[in-house]
Amino acid sequence: MMQSEHTAPCPITSSSLSGLLWDTRPELAERELAALDTLVDHFRQGGKNWSLDIQKQLSRLILPLRDTLIRLHAAKAPYNSSIHDIVLEMQRLRKSYWAWTQEEWSEVICNSEGEFRRRFGASGNCRQYVMALAWLLCGFKRLEHCGTFYQYRLCLKVFGRQSTDFAVSQLDVMMQALGYVPRDGRNNGVRNAMCMAMLLQRDAQPDHITATTLQHIAATGPDYLREASATLSRILAASGIIEEGFDHRITQRRRPPREYNATADVPAEWLSWCKRWRATSVLRPSSVLSGWYVLLKCGRWLAECYPSCLSPSDWTRDTAISWATAVCRMKVGEWANPGGMYRDRRGKMMMPAARTSMLGHIRTFFHDLQEWGWIPVRFSPERVFRAPRSLTSQTGPEPRIVADDMWCKLLHAGQNLQESDLPRSVAYPYFYPLEMVRALSVLWLFGGLRRDEILRMQCGCIRWQQPEENNVSRICLIDVPVSKTYAAFTKPVDPVVGEYIEQWERVRSTHPLQEDPKTGESVNFLFMHRGKRVHSSYINNSLIPLLCRKAGIPEQDARGRITSHRARATIASQLYNAREPLDFFELQKWLGHASPESTRHYVEITPTRLAGSLNKAGYFERNRRLVSVLIDQDAIAEGLTASGEPWRYYDLGHGFCTYDFFEQCPHRMACAKCSFYMPKSSSEAQYLEGRHNLLRMMQEIPLTEDEQAAVENDINAVNNLLNKLTGVATPDNKRKP
Repeated sequence: MMQSEHTAPCPITSSSLSGLLWDTRPELAERELAALDTLVDHFRQGGKNWSLDIQKQLSRLILPLRDTLIRLHAAKAPYNSSIHDIVLEMQRLRKSYWAWTQEEWSEVICNSEGEFRRRFGASGNCRQYVMALAWLLCGFKRLEHCGTFYQYRLCLKVFGRQSTDFAVSQLDVMMQALGYVPRDGRNNGVRNAMCMAMLLQRDAQPDHITATTLQHIAATGPDYLREASATLSRILAASGIIEEGFDHRITQRRRPPREYNATADVPAEWLSWCKRWRATSVLRPSSVLSGWYVLLKCGRWLAECYPSCLSPSDWTRDTAISWATAVCRMKVGEWANPGGMYRDRRGKMMMPAARTSMLGHIRTFFHDLQEWGWIPVRFSPERVFRAPRSLTSQTGPEPRIVADDMWCKLLHAGQNLQESDLPRSVAYPYFYPLEMVRALSVLWLFGGLRRDEILRMQCGCIRWQQPEENNVSRICLIDVPVSKTYAAFTKPVDPVVGEYIEQWERVRSTHPLQEDPKTGESVNFLFMHRGKRVHSSYINNSLIPLLCRKAGIPEQDARGRITSHRARATIASQLYNAREPLDFFELQKWLGHASPESTRHYVEITPTRLAGSLNKAGYFERNRRLVSVLIDQDAIAEGLTASGEPWRYYDLGHGFCTYDFFEQCPHRMACAKCSFYMPKSSSEAQYLEGRHNLLRMMQEIPLTEDEQAAVENDINAVNNLLNKLTGVATPDNKRKP
C-alpha cells in the first residue's frame, strides 16, 4: 500500500475496513494522468489486461477500490467492471474519485439501471457496487436522486447481512403489531423506505430513523418510495420511535402547476385584497377556500368589465348590482380558469344553488371588509347581494333519499358482508379487515351521520343503557363528535351498530393518538388501520360500491349517484314517516342540527303518510254525512208519485221528512216541523215503519261548518244554528215560528 503524508482513514463506519490508511489526495499527478490516458486508449483498442507499469502508477487509486470490493464479496464480473468504469470517469474528469462532487457521482451512477448499462456497457449488478463504493469511500449521500435501485441489497453490502436482517426483523414486528400481513408483497416498499433512511443517515438502527429523513424521502425521493416513507413514519410513530407520522398526499397539488393556475388573469390589486381577507377570515377552512375561488372569478370579471374598480374600496352600489346580475346569469366555466374540469358541462347555466352560494361568498367578503374597517361603507352587502326569488325558488328542500326497496337491500348487504365480498387481487389480499368494513357499513346505514363524523368517531364511543322494562332490549348510545354546526352529543342508535363496533374494537390494533382536525385535541380514532386513518373518499369510492355489488343494485338511481350523505336524508325521512314517527324537534336533535331549517332539507313526506294524515283529517266526512232513506216501493209501483203522494222518507231520528229535495233544505239539521214533517210518534209513522215493502238506503248529504258542529253534539253550535235559521222559509213556504 502506498503511504504518504496525505493519508487518511477510510471514511466509513464498517468495522471490516476500519484502521486502513489510504492516500486520498484529490489531485492527480502528471504520471497518473498519463497512465490513465494510456489505460483508456488500451481499453478502446479492445485490451483488457493491465501492464505492470500502469498498475504501479495507479496503485494508490486502485488499491482502495480493490480492498473494498473484496470485503464486499463482489463477484469477478462486477469487481472488474466497477474498477473499469471508475477509471474511465477519472480520465474524463481529470481528477481522482476522492475529489468528485456529489453531482459528479450522481452522473456516474446515472438515474436508472438501463441508463447505466447504455453508458458503460456493464452487466449484472455493477451499478450497485459503484453506489456502494461511492457511499463507503467518498460519503455519497444523494441516493434519493438515483432513481430505482434495490435499497435492501445496497444495505446488505454496506452494513452487512447481520445488521440489515436484524433491522428488517424489527420492522416486521412493528408492522405486524399494526395489522400488516406477514410476507405481504406490499411490505417490500416499506422495507426499502427503511433501508433508504438508514443509508441516508448512515446508521443501521431503525430506532435511530428521524421524521426529517422520512419527510425528505417523501419530498425528493422516487415515486415508489414516497407513499412507503409516509407509511413507515406512521409505523415508527406507533412504536414510539418518532413523535408523529405524516401523510405524503396532504401537501401535494391535485393538478400540476403548469396545467392549473388558480390566480391566472386576476388583477394584482384585487388579488392582494383577497389574500389579506383569506389570511384574516375565521370561517371554516373549507368555507374560506370556496369563497377564495369565487373572489378570483370576481377579479377576472372586474378586469374586463370594471377595470377602474379593482379595489373593494372603489366599489359602488352600481358595481355591486352589476356583479349580482352577472352571477345570476353565470354559466359553467365563465370567468374561471378550470383547466381540464367541467369539459362536459362548460357553457351550460350554473345550478341555482351554485349561483346562490356565489352571492353568499361575495356578501361575506364585503361584509367582513366593512366590519373590519378596511373599506368605507358605500352600500349594504346584505341587501345588494341577496339572492333573488328567481334563485331561491329553485333551491328549496330536495332531499335525495334512496328508494325503500333499494335501501332495504343495502341494509341486508351491510349486515351480511363476508370476506369473499371484499375486493382482492391475485397477489394481495384485501386491505381493511372485515370487522372494520362491517362496522363502517352499519354505522353508515343506521347512524344517520355525516361522513366526517363517521371517520372521526373515537374508540369507546358506544355505551349501553339498560331500560326500565325488563322485556326490552338494551339501548345503544353513541357519542357523536363535534360537527360543523353542532357540539358533541349523544344519541341512540340501533343495537346492531354497537355490536359491530365492539367486534371491531376487539381486533383493532393499538395506534397512537392523533390530532382531531376540528378540535385540535389528541384523540384515539376508531377507524384506523396500519397507523393510518381511513381516507375521506373510502366511503363514497369503495364502501358504497361494495355494498351495491353485494345488494345487486346499481350505484346510481333516478336522483344521481348513491353517496354517503344520501343515507342521512333517507334515514331522516323514514324516521319522520314511520308508523310512530319522531316529531320534527326530536329528529332535529337526532340529526345534530342547530336549526330546524336544516332539518327541513332532510325530510320528505311520503305520499303514504300524506294520504294517512288526509284520511285522519276527515275532510270528506267533514263535509258529507250519510242519511238513512226509506223508499216506498208500493207507491212507486201504483203510480201514486204522480199525484204528489210521498214515496221517499228521510229518517231524522225523531221523525221523517217527505220533502223530495231534502239535501237542499236549509232546515235539514234543525227541522222546522213543516207540513213535510212526520213525527215518529204519530200513527202514520208507526204504520210506515211496520210495512214490509220498504227499501232502506243511505244518501250523502253535504254539511256546512255550522251543521258539522251540530252533528258533533256541540250544544252551543246547535243554538247558533237555530238562531241563524230564524226567519228562513221552510219548504212549504211557511215561516218558522
